[in-house]
Amino acid sequence: MPTAAALRLEIEHALERRFPAALTPAPRAIDEVATTGIAAVDELLHGGLPVGAISELTGAASSGRTSLALQFVAQRTAEERACAWVDVSDAFDPESAAANGVRLKQLLWMRCREEAGKTAGRWRAKPQWTRLDQGLRATDLLLQAGGFAAIVLDLGDTAPEQASRIPLATWFRYRQAAERTQCSLVVVGTRGYAQSAAAVVLECVARNAEPADGTVLRGFEFAVRRERERQAPIEITTRKPPAATWQTHAAWDTDAGRLA
Repeated sequence: MPTAAALRLEIEHALERRFPAALTPAPRAIDEVATTGIAAVDELLHGGLPVGAISELTGAASSGRTSLALQFVAQRTAEERACAWVDVSDAFDPESAAANGVRLKQLLWMRCREEAGKTAGRWRAKPQWTRLDQGLRATDLLLQAGGFAAIVLDLGDTAPEQASRIPLATWFRYRQAAERTQCSLVVVGTRGYAQSAAAVVLECVARNAEPADGTVLRGFEFAVRRERERQAPIEITTRKPPAATWQTHAAWDTDAGRLA
């Protein structure tokens, strides 16, 4: 009685002209990745965040999602590559970015602000764009233009009920543009919004911080869990840990509300 492997080869041989490799799927290629600058996170992601795809960094405020995005941009700008930060809530802090190693001369900062609309009777003189609309439009233009190694769409302070209304077609358009221009689109938010258009989804959680002098905190520790990863190596010989921990070296002054 033939074995299953022998039977499969016999069937494939009979169908090879009409259906090549009918029962043996083609091996998946290893997609290009870019390091995040954090060894534990890179190990979790088999090398880093994917190039030419969408990655989502999710979590509550102060969960380490923005710090992780800054570390990734710092690595890209250190290679003299142009990056962009689409700041939907106008909350980006250049001083914190520089302290995390980001080369500001290589970074395009897109600030989204509410417009002071003029009214004429019951009608507005011109349409008024919300910050979210501005951010989505700016991201679209940057992706289509090309030339950016990484683009961060910061939706961290955007209400989830608003960000969840972004059409899935928009995310698929972003994914196609990112793949065409080989740009890493990193979306920072409270939760995942890109759904199946995202190649990687990471959940960030704050662990603890070490109190230093007075009101200064340092040694922030974060945990990162991989929620989804569509792009994976061809073969994995060892089981990867479900989560990774990392620690920042920056200090925060709680009274001043800035880096110490």
